[in-house]
Amino acid sequence: MADKEPIVTHVFTADPSAHVFNGKLYVYPSHDRETDIKDNDNGDQYDMADYHVFSMEEVGGPVTDHGVALKQEDIPWVQKQLWAPDAASKNGKYYLFFPARDKEGIFRVGVAAGDKPEGPFKPEPEYIKGSFSIDPASFVDEDGEAYLYFGGIWGGQLQCWKTGKFIREDYETMEAQEGDALTAKVAKLSDDMTSFTTEVKDVVILDEAGAPIKAADHDRRFFEAAWMHKYNGKYYFSYSTGDTHYLCYAIGDNPYGPFTYGGRIFEPVIGWTTHHSIAEFKGKWYLFYHDSSLSKGVNHLRCVKIREIVYDEQGKIKLAEDQPKV
Repeated sequence: MADKEPIVTHVFTADPSAHVFNGKLYVYPSHDRETDIKDNDNGDQYDMADYHVFSMEEVGGPVTDHGVALKQEDIPWVQKQLWAPDAASKNGKYYLFFPARDKEGIFRVGVAAGDKPEGPFKPEPEYIKGSFSIDPASFVDEDGEAYLYFGGIWGGQLQCWKTGKFIREDYETMEAQEGDALTAKVAKLSDDMTSFTTEVKDVVILDEAGAPIKAADHDRRFFEAAWMHKYNGKYYFSYSTGDTHYLCYAIGDNPYGPFTYGGRIFEPVIGWTTHHSIAEFKGKWYLFYHDSSLSKGVNHLRCVKIREIVYDEQGKIKLAEDQPKV
């Protein structure tokens, strides 16, 4: 698998969420920064404090850095760690969704609104009520209904919410090794994109026999990095397996699932984390991802890259470069 060049090298970027707005491709990544914090399973070394937005007219063409679109000190409820964001457009406005620790150290999801895809974005003073954990991914369906997917285990604290309330003592368990795997979460968003209009639901991934993926199945179970896209009327839920470092996907018939495991999109990259998005642009489909090649392997200093993907006749996702030349 030939290496790809980062889309930018003047800053460290990660967790790219890609969207096409007004005929242009926009990427909303995390903005990694250097720190003296040692690597640990809490993710303390991922100490991001603002967001930049990037855009391009062509994949592989020049990339515009639109500068800081939102920063930590402008968000009243945030204590630290602006992790992986996402963006959406609805009713002529643009919304940036982001996770961060609140003043009690609990990860929540906030939202900020702007008039342009590149921002700047003005945050709501409070996090989205009922939100928790990390890695928000927004999806606006063809009927205009909008959904927010979120969640991440270990440092993302999803294991603390098994009862529906935050149990700090459950943090150290990281995850169970028996029974069904913990799931990502989803809720429908209000018309103004700032609140949930449904209860938070489980995003269940099923195996080929129709049973939920088990917690011990680290090659396939959800860890973090939820993403939703639609292809040929089917809903594709994709995610990272975390400690096994795969990007996988599952397919369903509606935004809530359940989703049947479909396979692996991407093998492990340089660096511990793997986090992605999938978007169609000018008639081709692309995987947006990151690795740590720019920093020569420093886990928390990453760079965003792009690869083309294709779908086979069964709707399975493949890397375009791995397909035979016609």
